[in-house]
This record gives sequence, structure tokens and C-alpha cells, in this order.
Amino acid sequence: MDLLTIGTSLIVMAALFGYINVRFIKLPVTIGLMFVSMLFSLFMFGLGYFNPDIFEFEEQLVASIDFYRLLMDGMLSLLLFAGALHVDFGKLRQFGGPILAFATLGVLTSTLLVAGLVYFLLQLMGLELDFIYCLLFGALISPTDPIAALGILKQLGVPKSLEIKIVGESLFNDGIGVVIFISLFQIAQAGLGEMEMSEVGFLFLEEVGGGVLLGLVLGFIAYYLMKSIDNYEVEVLITLAVVLGGYLLASRLHFSGPLAMVVAGLMVGNERFRTSTMSEITETYIDKFWEIIDLLMNAILFVLIGLEIVVLPFNGSYMLAGLLAVPLVLLARYAALYGPVEFFRRRLEFLPRTTLIMTWSGLRGGISIALALSLTTAMERDLLLSMTYVVVIFSILVQGLTIESLIKRVKGPSAETSGEPGPV
Repeated sequence: MDLLTIGTSLIVMAALFGYINVRFIKLPVTIGLMFVSMLFSLFMFGLGYFNPDIFEFEEQLVASIDFYRLLMDGMLSLLLFAGALHVDFGKLRQFGGPILAFATLGVLTSTLLVAGLVYFLLQLMGLELDFIYCLLFGALISPTDPIAALGILKQLGVPKSLEIKIVGESLFNDGIGVVIFISLFQIAQAGLGEMEMSEVGFLFLEEVGGGVLLGLVLGFIAYYLMKSIDNYEVEVLITLAVVLGGYLLASRLHFSGPLAMVVAGLMVGNERFRTSTMSEITETYIDKFWEIIDLLMNAILFVLIGLEIVVLPFNGSYMLAGLLAVPLVLLARYAALYGPVEFFRRRLEFLPRTTLIMTWSGLRGGISIALALSLTTAMERDLLLSMTYVVVIFSILVQGLTIESLIKRVKGPSAETSGEPGPV
């Protein structure tokens, strides 16, 4: 299929599925879009038994889309910048310590724990998988997805102090997780004995440090250009150019594009940046433009997640492994968060049972699926993709729909205002 047909089909389906959800199902928009698109895929799959031609269009549509390239090289830059643009930078800086710990130590710890637990699980099931590939699964499933978190949490009305921890962690651990995955991917391709730890360490520093530095540079370029003019149309174009051009430059320099976009978005969205560079009308148009971009990209992404079910290898053992992996992934996340939360909770305002809430609200989404799709067949791609999809679907449908009720049940009535730390 040509690009116009693909783009048109996705937008039409996003609008149609969104209408069905709002009119009849009434789930949060992003969850509803994915749920309806999954039902559509299953319905088309069923019709395909009676008339294979009916199923052919969706199968061709999904097969013609390189999900990894579309998300990682196209949509992700727009989504991360739009998400970071509306994050309260003052609150984020206040919780900078725990967010940094969650996004680095937490992801590394979770990656190792998931790998170990899944390795033994698959051994018990009679599914042989090298430990390096279990590490790859741990790396792609450990980071929480900022797109899923932002798309769902902002509709649930969760306490702001908790929301900033969850969203801030998701924005940064996404970039860290991708870097860890890339490092492990290169080790898996080259062989365990072919790469020195110094090479891996340099790659990690280059990706992370370069991404943060590039984000700062992009933010300062936007600041200089927007401060020197007063034209909302051109200033909107400047922000778009910073995102698209900056992400392309990051890929050429082998820097972390996701981290660069998060840093640039935080700078442009910072109140001090806004008051010194934007007029009131410019600020309004920039916010509205990026809200529309965020809405469109989220709609397409969650429709794609639902449609991807048609390319999954339907293997009962693989699906069972995915279901059994769900509690293991949650357990690993809880263990990885416990230390940082315990360390910081006495000095900062943490809600009661923060570790439990952040474990359950750590949603996985399109980034995990995209990384799983990038695996080669030699890395047991079908098994890891099936497991990833099951964990992601559980995360969005079950965890996403029960976050609000969990928070209401475990937090004290005055925890948000009193500042008294509760049990972890």
C-alpha cells in the first residue's frame, strides 16, 4: 500500500473507533481506541474464515507498516515533546532525585530481575531461551511508556504530586530503557565475548549524555529564535522544526533522540522560557498545536497496537508464557522501585503506598512492542513478541482501567495535603 492509503486508513479508523468508544463503550479515549481496534481485528479475523478476502485488507495494511520505524523514527519525537511541553517543570525539579533514581537504577534493576525470573519461568515451561535474550526482554518491558501514561493519567484526575513522579519517570526511563536495549541488542548480535564492557559503557554515556546535551542545545536555539521575533505562525513552525530536525540529528550523531526531545520539551514548556519568549497568543497557539499533534499521534498509535494482533504468532505456549510473565514483570518493578522510594520518602511528599501505586501505574505500550518487533528471528522474536504483547495489553486494559480505584483505596484522605509520608 502507498503512504497516502495507509495514513488515510489509520486516521479514518481512529476517528470511527473513537466515535464508537465515546458513543457506546465510554472507556478512556486511548484505552477505548485500542480496545475497539482489537475487537475489529478479531471480528475481521472471524469473518476471514468464511471469506478470506474480507480479512485481506487489514492484513495488508498492518503488514505494510513498519511499526518500529513509524514509532521510533517518526511518531515518538512528536509524542515525547508534546508530553514534556506540558509537564510542570517546577514540580519535576522538586522530585528530580527520585525520578532520576527510578529512571536509571530502577530500569537497570528491573531489567536484571525480569531477565532472571523469565529465564527460570521458560525453563520450567520447557521453552529454551538464552539468558542474553531474556535480558533483551527485560530491557524492552521494564521502561514504562510515557505515551501510555500521559494518555491515560491525565484523564483520571490523579493527585498532582503522584502524577509528576509517574509521568516524569516515564519520560526519562523511556530513553534510558531504549539505550539499554540497544546496548544489549549489539551484544547479542556480536556475541557475549566480542564486546568489552568499556565499549558498552561508552555507548551508554554517548547515547544518554549526548541526548541530554543535544536537548539543551535545541532548547537554547528555540529560545534565541523565538525571543527575537513575535509571530505565532513562525514560532509554531520553529518548535516543529526543533523536534523533527533535532530527532533526525540525534539519530545521525548516535545520541538518544527520546532524551533529547524530553529535555527540549521541558525547556520550551518551562514557565520562565514562556514568559520571556512568547506572547499570549503565541503561547495559546503553540499549546493548541501540540495538543492536536498529541491527540492525533496517540489515536493512531493505540489503533495500531490493537491492529497488530493480526501479525502475532498464535502459539498457546507463547501466550501462556506472556500471561505468566505479567506478575513477574510487576514483581520486578515493585522490587526495583522499593529502594529509591524508601530512600526518598522521608524527605519528600510521598502518598501512602507509593511503591504499590507506581508499580500498578507503570504502563507499557507501543515502545515495548516496537522494540520487540525489531528483534531478529535468531533472538526468538516470535516468543518475545507474543510475551510482550500480552504484557502490554494487560498493562493498558487492566492496569490502566483500575489505577484510579487503586489510588482511592490505598491513599489516606489527607495524604495529598498533609505531606505526611505513608507506608511504602
